Amino acid sequence: MRTARLASILLLGTGLLAHCVWILEFFIRTGVSPVQDPVDALLTANPVFRIAFAISGLAFMLAGPPLVRLSPVQWAGRISAGAICTFGAGTLIAAAFPESSAPVSAVANFVFIAGAVTLILWWPPGWRAFAAIAVGIVTLVWLATVISCQLGPGHYAGIFTRALLVIRVLMLSVGLAFIVLTPVPRHAPRAV
Repeated sequence: MRTARLASILLLGTGLLAHCVWILEFFIRTGVSPVQDPVDALLTANPVFRIAFAISGLAFMLAGPPLVRLSPVQWAGRISAGAICTFGAGTLIAAAFPESSAPVSAVANFVFIAGAVTLILWWPPGWRAFAAIAVGIVTLVWLATVISCQLGPGHYAGIFTRALLVIRVLMLSVGLAFIVLTPVPRHAPRAV
């Protein structure tokens, strides 16, 4: 159990750090407008972003199995862990095929929201309240992102997609804090 906890912390931490690399767009010339262009445009602007998103996706995907060991043995906990794994796979696919990343990103966002909804079903009350508020916020920002991207240039898709990244990082950081701060459950020794 301690190994699963350590693996979860390391993999989620790595995924979070790599997921934040998009901030480098303010220091590296990319030709991508942070206001008008979706954040996915960074994937074709500079290989640094593709590599970082690939590392992020791989880390989240690999975090799934240890998270399954930490989550309660019920469907909601298992779906939460599976959602992180699937979200990671979507991020990895988007990094591998940046020209067609929009549909993959949409599916990954849906999976992310579904996973966050399941947290409401099994997290303790204080944590559950955060999850409920976060689900509402991430859903509204995602809908605004979808609408702005569909309307085309000039509708602030860059702002909304970057806001969505920030919210996802905050939510994943709280999930990481939950793992760090929640005691590891003790299991009764097996009778031999």
